[in-house]
Amino acid sequence: MDGDRLKTAAGFVAAVALLVVIVWYIGFDEVVAALLRGDPGIAALTLPVAVVWLSAWGLSLYTVLGALGAPIRPHKAVFVFTAAVFSNNITPFGQAGGEPVSAMFISSASDSEYETGLAAIASVDTLHFIPSLAVATVGLGYVAVTAAEFTQDLVFAVAAAAALAAVVPTVGYLVWRFRERLKRVVVDRLGPGIQFLGRVVPIASAPSRSVIEKRVEGFFSSVGRVASNRRALVTAMSLSALGWVCLSTSLWLSLAALGHVIPFLSILFVVPIGSIAGVTPFPGGLGGIEAAFVTLLLPLGVPAEVATAAVLIHRGATYWLPTAFGGGAAFVLSAEARRARQ
Repeated sequence: MDGDRLKTAAGFVAAVALLVVIVWYIGFDEVVAALLRGDPGIAALTLPVAVVWLSAWGLSLYTVLGALGAPIRPHKAVFVFTAAVFSNNITPFGQAGGEPVSAMFISSASDSEYETGLAAIASVDTLHFIPSLAVATVGLGYVAVTAAEFTQDLVFAVAAAAALAAVVPTVGYLVWRFRERLKRVVVDRLGPGIQFLGRVVPIASAPSRSVIEKRVEGFFSSVGRVASNRRALVTAMSLSALGWVCLSTSLWLSLAALGHVIPFLSILFVVPIGSIAGVTPFPGGLGGIEAAFVTLLLPLGVPAEVATAAVLIHRGATYWLPTAFGGGAAFVLSAEARRARQ
């Protein structure tokens, strides 16, 4: 645990250092001056918008858990999702790094198997893809129609959206198409390693091969149950779309607070595409996402110092605030899980 805390702290230090470099490169005095000129009242509106975003995506988790036969109360789902956001924000590679911990929170809160929690959070993350692509397409389409010229940054944004649209569905299809082979690989190749960890970690027990196989099967079975429930899929993706619009609204308000109002539709592609930078090896993509957002705002005619200041305001509401509250939620859920095991 001490080693994990040290790695997390080192990751935050590196990410904050990257943020400092970004601000220094743009111009520290210019960014601070842009922030000081801002309207605090408008900037404060990003906070309730962030709450709506968290609630929408928490209710998406609630919908998926209902489809899996592991229902929890709506407010509990939002609470658990906030803890999941915290785990994503403090681990490298964003959602990829935080999902195992998020699955533990979900399985404990819903009193279900771990693989059900893992399937739930994996399904929610996957279901975010289609709405994000739709939102980004609307934004890029608007910019393409209204832009005087295609700058290099705008070409990069279009290429990133096209790559995302091609790669993610392809990977998802291949994983599902060859899931039986993947199951065997997990059991044959990863099984011995999981059993070894179970023998050397005092708080864990070494699972047998049959148990590992059963859990892998349970995971894919749970994902299949979500995929076959059309009503749940439509509801979850609609809530996801609402969340993406809220995130875009937060960034738009951040710009408006600094006196730089742009057409709302033009900003819709920034957050979905910029969030790809969350796969960087920094906690929650910190530093990388900020750099991506600033880069994508430039072709919209936003001055660099204003873009940087706006992104700092936006990330304050959508990264630092959920991390703070999510840390409290994670602490409560962890305490509940410990009491349940006693």
